[in-house]
Amino acid sequence: MGLRFSILASGSTGNSMVVTNEETKLLIDAGLSAKKIEQLLEERNVSGNELDAILVTHEHSDHIKGLGALARKYDLPVYANEKTWEALNKQIGQIAEENVKVMETGSMLEFDSIQVESYAISHDAAEPVGYCFYEGEQKLSLATDLGYMSSKVKEQLLDSDVLVLESNHDVEMLRMGKYPWNIKRRILSDVGHLSNESAGDALCELVGGRTKRVYLAHLSQNHNMIDLARMTVGNILEQNDIMLKDQSLTLKDTYFDRPTEWDSLD
Repeated sequence: MGLRFSILASGSTGNSMVVTNEETKLLIDAGLSAKKIEQLLEERNVSGNELDAILVTHEHSDHIKGLGALARKYDLPVYANEKTWEALNKQIGQIAEENVKVMETGSMLEFDSIQVESYAISHDAAEPVGYCFYEGEQKLSLATDLGYMSSKVKEQLLDSDVLVLESNHDVEMLRMGKYPWNIKRRILSDVGHLSNESAGDALCELVGGRTKRVYLAHLSQNHNMIDLARMTVGNILEQNDIMLKDQSLTLKDTYFDRPTEWDSLD
């Protein structure tokens, strides 16, 4: 069957994603209530007791809101690096000691035939990471909550078959929006979030012959729109002769309130 995934929810109100193959089901982040995540999993015909582990990108509430409750209810191991665990502990309640899995950023985890590699990203959290998932020759990459796209992150994401990439805000919508200036400055900073324009520029360097689909993720409800993100990124790709219509690359949407369809890397 190979790798399959569904982005259960993506955006400033909560983030979660499930990655599976025939043997393993992994939940990445749990940024909605446990009840809501269970409901979203059920929409993709997955039960919480089928999960094998939860992987955490960082400790912000839109990535860990339901983490403690899910880990306790289903007795799940939780993987995060040491600094993230230190930041998590006060927020998620007691986790069984044997389920506290401390990983090193940059290490490779193995879950049967799925390999998971973490990598450092730039965001205003303790030690935030992205993840790449491998099975055989297949590669699925998750890259959200990026203040900017460093050369190291670009190198990490190259040769992805499918890429889940942050396209958080439209710069002008953010600048004209109602947020206080200190919050706008944070979002626009190198430890904030990637704009539609920055996502498009990064993809011009990342998209190769292997890349089939790019999911535009973590959209702001206040300072972006699904159609605007897709149009902005698509226009940048076309201006750089990465023509979406003439090759197999497709831009895909994500949603804050419903899961994407199952996508297979086969």
